[in-house]
Amino acid sequence: MAGLGTIINVAAIIAGGLIGLFFSKAISARFQETLMQANGVCVLFVGISGAIQEMMTVTSDGLTSGGTMMIVVSFAVGSLIGEWIDLEHRMEQFGNWLKVRTGNGREKMFVDGFVTASLTVCIGAMAVVGAIQDGISGDYSTLLLKAVLDMLIICVMTASMGKGCIFAAIPVGIFQGLITLLARLIQPVMTDRALSNLSLTGSMLIFCVGINLLWEKKLKVANMLPAILIAVICAFLGF
Repeated sequence: MAGLGTIINVAAIIAGGLIGLFFSKAISARFQETLMQANGVCVLFVGISGAIQEMMTVTSDGLTSGGTMMIVVSFAVGSLIGEWIDLEHRMEQFGNWLKVRTGNGREKMFVDGFVTASLTVCIGAMAVVGAIQDGISGDYSTLLLKAVLDMLIICVMTASMGKGCIFAAIPVGIFQGLITLLARLIQPVMTDRALSNLSLTGSMLIFCVGINLLWEKKLKVANMLPAILIAVICAFLGF
């Protein structure tokens, strides 16, 4: 059944969020702050490891790096597009709408939790590759693995940042669902080079999310999201 992987992923995020919400009531604000810092460090190193994996190549002469030009072009052009559209503000608007509609008006960190969690679990090659596999052959194994990882991530985030993190299930469902529906159109575009570029830029964006978790909100990560699309285009331009 095409789309089952995304359904499982969404359910796992909700389940992880509910578990995290239960534990958040049992720990004090001091422990929640420590948990958020620990989560920030983990997210930072997930981003770093993913970026290094794509940039560094082992040769007979040692380590060589690549992708520098692609990164510069993708983030420069992508950030300008994102700032023009103001994706960060639009995500926050949607978060505020959810906050009111779900009766969580008193939740101080609802919007920050929603935006941060959404960016963390939506960005990455696993979401794209898994959704394409699910749409074409019904193979949801990649999304099943992602679902387990997302459940753990959202569990920890919800325990430290509140209910807003649970609603990251919405953008995940929309994003992966659309890719599954359009899988046959997208598959030819997702060459090895394109996936590598996507993974590298996605990992760098995850690193930026980690920075915001540790040092409050320093970067408009949502406004950098178009960098992923530009990175895929760069693969067909030869860098």
